[in-house]
Amino acid sequence: MDRVSFLTVGNEVPLNAIPSLRDRLDQSLFNAIYSRSLVYNCCWEDPAVDRRALDLRADDTMLVITSAGCNVLDYALTGPARIHAVDANPRQTALLELKLAGIRRLNFDDFFALFGTGYHPNFHNLYFGLLRPELTDFAQAYWDKRADWFAKPKTSFYFHGLSGIVARAFRAYLKVNPGLNSAIAELFETKSLDEQRHVYDTRIAPRLWRPSVNWVLSRQFTMNMLGVPYPQRKQVEAQHDNGIAGFIREAIGYVFRELPLADNYFWSVYVRGHYTKDCCPEYLKPANFALLKAGRVDCIVPHTSTITEFLHGTEERISKYVLLDHMDWMTSYYPEALAEEWTAILERAAPNAKIIFRSAHVAPSYLDNICIGKDRTRIAEYLTFNNTLVDTLQPFDRVHTYAGFHVADVKA
Repeated sequence: MDRVSFLTVGNEVPLNAIPSLRDRLDQSLFNAIYSRSLVYNCCWEDPAVDRRALDLRADDTMLVITSAGCNVLDYALTGPARIHAVDANPRQTALLELKLAGIRRLNFDDFFALFGTGYHPNFHNLYFGLLRPELTDFAQAYWDKRADWFAKPKTSFYFHGLSGIVARAFRAYLKVNPGLNSAIAELFETKSLDEQRHVYDTRIAPRLWRPSVNWVLSRQFTMNMLGVPYPQRKQVEAQHDNGIAGFIREAIGYVFRELPLADNYFWSVYVRGHYTKDCCPEYLKPANFALLKAGRVDCIVPHTSTITEFLHGTEERISKYVLLDHMDWMTSYYPEALAEEWTAILERAAPNAKIIFRSAHVAPSYLDNICIGKDRTRIAEYLTFNNTLVDTLQPFDRVHTYAGFHVADVKA
């Protein structure tokens, strides 16, 4: 394919338009936060949904945005040929490296203490004696300075990183609101959806959705800490009359009223500060840990780079792409780079490759606004979307914070 070109569709703002002062300030803040921080201490996409969407096979070569590495490990359990875990943030790669080292060098109990409980009383000895030699230079330097994240008995690894800071702040809020605190604790002990709905409707919703909480959720700084930049927030607000706070309230209401919480480790870890043996990601279960340790983990190859950089540097054909939601902010901040990325994605795609990605918008505009190739073809025209499958899967998504979930096959 040739170099990218740009197109304005309908009344959309041209992708190469000059950004507003607000956009430039937010981009600077977003870049400053992300260039210095571990953003995600656990993944915020449901891999059980992803597995069904991807139909993973033994001959698959995958490209997965690393995030916290939880879902990379989940996909590895299915036994694909190779998973390239790619992330532009080296701190996310460092976290995946630590998990890979733990699987290879630790027994299950020690590993679960680190990434299940988020605390190990002997972490310093384990780290410097067993784990550190397995890490790259950047990961060593990063965890050398942050070994206490796993070593303090009164806290947890899951209260560190940007998303962990928000979780810690919410935990502090619960301590000064004991009625809400006890109600949420009870919610995660319920045994049926009817019990969940009753506890949520009568004891949680009236206490939780106060003006102060809505105000905090409406601040862009809070959203940045949760990995939601201003362009993504604008997409949510364009679809929801009550803004970002209303969207979050609706999402939480759906999760707590319509989906069983017994295995919903996404929400429980930020309330409890840890996983439990019965409510945790698949890689933290004994039998699955054993599978990874026996060799399934060896298919994972970490890379610190952009997706485009990685694809330009490999000759492999990628059969499955897991692209998360990063294109939402790229389309506003770096439209030219997003167009170049899609060109690389399609160039390296294997025959019948499958792509999944999420968005704050049900119908993200970049699929129609960005055109690539010498014939200026819209991205959407290269893809066949499986909306029927999405409609089947999305109601079971245990996170439920994305308006758009997209499953597409690359056209031959």
